Amino acid sequence: MGFLKGFKEFAVRGNVVDMGIGVIIGAAFGKIVSSFVSDILMPPLGLLAGRVDLSNLYINLSGGRYRTLSEAEEAGAVMIKYGNFIETILHFIIVAFAAYLIIIQTNKLRRLPKEATKTKDCPYCYSDIPMRALRCPNCTSEVAEEDRRKNDTNNGHRSGQRTVVKINSR
Repeated sequence: MGFLKGFKEFAVRGNVVDMGIGVIIGAAFGKIVSSFVSDILMPPLGLLAGRVDLSNLYINLSGGRYRTLSEAEEAGAVMIKYGNFIETILHFIIVAFAAYLIIIQTNKLRRLPKEATKTKDCPYCYSDIPMRALRCPNCTSEVAEEDRRKNDTNNGHRSGQRTVVKINSR
């Protein structure tokens, strides 16, 4: 039962479920792109190329004469289907461009606010730490105390000036 329990915890973890949903959406998106290239993009390109169906373009390597790609395939002819290759390249370009746009938008959303990226030096180990840190994560020194001491010594005066306090004792 320990194996099944471990597998269940792994399978319902957020990242695995997210990945599964991504694969399903990716497959659906691939079908949409395939339809877009085959049904919408390629016919006008074929019209511009002289009323040719680009997916039927091929080079026959077997030496026989065939009028269409399907006749050559039925005869078992060896051929290079460069029309299908052109369609596949267009599919790839569209999917890659869509993925690029998604990555750009995701990176814009992930950017931290400017205040969160400000850092200061730890006075003990000189490593960069967040401005709001109370303790250095590297050397575990209390940096908030150090900052408080700096502020207390200045007391709002310009540096170089001291405030002398006389205490009368009886």
